[in-house]
This record gives sequence, C-alpha cells and structure tokens, in this order.
Amino acid sequence: MKINLAYFISVLRKNFVSDCSRKLQQDHVTLGLLYPILYIGKHPDCSPKEVMQSLNMDWGFTQRTLDKLAADNLISREKNPKDRRCYRLNLTADGYRLFQKSHELINAWNEQKLAVLTPDEQLQLKNLLEKIVQVKGEEFYV
Repeated sequence: MKINLAYFISVLRKNFVSDCSRKLQQDHVTLGLLYPILYIGKHPDCSPKEVMQSLNMDWGFTQRTLDKLAADNLISREKNPKDRRCYRLNLTADGYRLFQKSHELINAWNEQKLAVLTPDEQLQLKNLLEKIVQVKGEEFYV
C-alpha cells in the first residue's frame, strides 16, 4: 500500500493555516509573525540569531520580522550586557497575551483533529511522526 504523506500534510497544513489565520486576524498577526512570538515566549532572553536558526529563517527576513514585532509592541529588544553587539529578545505584555492566545488556538486545533483517535492511537501517531521527522525532545509549539 502506497501512502501519499505529502497530501495529508498539505491538507492538515491548509486547515491549520486557515483556522489560525482567521482567529489571529483580529490581532493583525500572521503565522509568519506568530512563530517567532512562540519561540521568544519559550526562550526568553534569546538572540535574533537563535530565532533565525531555530525557525530556519534567513537573516534579512528575521530582522524585518523582529522590526515588525517591536514596532507592534509585541517584543522588546535590549542590548545584551555581556556582548553590546547583540540583543536579548523578550515578549512585552501584549506579546505574552498573544503567546497565550496562540497556545490556546493550537491546543484547540490539536484536540479537534485528534478527537477521532483513542489515546493509544494518539501516542502511536506521535511516535510515528517523531520517527519520520527524526526529532525528539522539546515540543516547540505547545
């Protein structure tokens, strides 16, 4: 039996993007801005370079994204006292509110999609997906 994994991933991604984008629209945030917020929220005092590497972004896009988040008062950038050439990134109160809302959205979406599976099937799916992407450890989004 041949499985078209790309098809299932595409359908799930399209559904996730559509659902989250619609709910985040009132906050004027796109998914492209949301992922750095999630990363910074999970890694306070991180550097722009850490955001860039972890999210697999290029330097220019990272800087434009961080500029937009700072202009929208969602993150703060402070000089790193250990290295004045670098910045430490943190969420502002508005950024933290959006961070929490994002987790609620993602958790609700996950629960909705996984509700058709038993707890054993959910664990099996998680293990199989980890095996496919060969990543274990910290769950980035939730």
